[in-house]
Amino acid sequence: MRLLVLGGTEFVGRAVVTSALGRGWEVTVFHRGRHQPPPGVRSLHGGRTAPDGLAALAAAPGTWDAVIDTWSGESRAVHAAARLLRGRAARYVYVSSRSVYAWPWPSLDGPAAAGALVEGAAADAGPAGYARDKRGGELAAVEAFGAEASLLVRAGLILGPHENVGRLPWWLTRIARGGPVAAPGPRGLPVQFVDARDLAGWLLGAVEQSLSGPYDLIGPPGHSTMGELLDLCVRVTGADAELRWIEPEVILAAGIEPWTELPVWVPPGSELYSCVHRTDVSRALATGLACRPAAETVADTWHWLTEIGGEAPLRPDRTAPGVAPEVEAKLLAQGGGVPGTTPANGASDD
Repeated sequence: MRLLVLGGTEFVGRAVVTSALGRGWEVTVFHRGRHQPPPGVRSLHGGRTAPDGLAALAAAPGTWDAVIDTWSGESRAVHAAARLLRGRAARYVYVSSRSVYAWPWPSLDGPAAAGALVEGAAADAGPAGYARDKRGGELAAVEAFGAEASLLVRAGLILGPHENVGRLPWWLTRIARGGPVAAPGPRGLPVQFVDARDLAGWLLGAVEQSLSGPYDLIGPPGHSTMGELLDLCVRVTGADAELRWIEPEVILAAGIEPWTELPVWVPPGSELYSCVHRTDVSRALATGLACRPAAETVADTWHWLTEIGGEAPLRPDRTAPGVAPEVEAKLLAQGGGVPGTTPANGASDD
């Protein structure tokens, strides 16, 4: 297989490139040159929003069996690339987001009729906000390649090594500091996410199967729990940390934002919880999605984080996640929390 990855040097794109090379595919990466792609690829440099930014791609000889595009900015960048590659690639895979759905997003708890898409998106638009940008990228892919030769992957929460959004790295670095940790409860709250490497594996399998159309892509509901996830962080860091489980009502009363200030967590029973942690992924599972244990995701992310000095990169278009130390200290003082953690060499009590 001959694969072109637009991006390919960070997080999901990097996982795709590494996985494709592992399968023996011939990989070309088009990127800005700010980060080195994995060894073994052909590199083309250009900036997708710059004048003549696609010149190197236009001049490159050859064709590809598939293009995988993870772009999350203005949709006209996807539009330009997809139109340029029409006739030179057999399939266009666009890694989109569940944010393209109108709120509330479809979930296992929601009405069967849910699933309408955000309005106001266009294939050749400038910056319009994350949801409309992603939906516009979908429209651009379909416009250039047609419905049968385009695959729209509406991803949910993605974790794993090289994460540049900062959710799991924040928990790891916070727990590595040790001491009492405000752990958002309940302890057994199921959470849903996908390791970037498992997402990549599914994407390449989808190319081999010539899949098309939209797919919701995330691990199965209940893939892990908040308790397991944070216990694993304690274990892999070897930190002298004590998880103090705090009730959702106490967290919300303190004005702490779910998802952003306490990454991954949202209060159970809420509409937000259903939308982000109760997604139906039966179609993805039926077409080959396989998810590794949470323990592997956490351990490998910590290993990568320590290799790069302990500070994870952060995308310039994202705000750093996590609660401020003084806010956490106040929450611990007010909420107390139920003690309970896993010793570094112990077994989870979940």
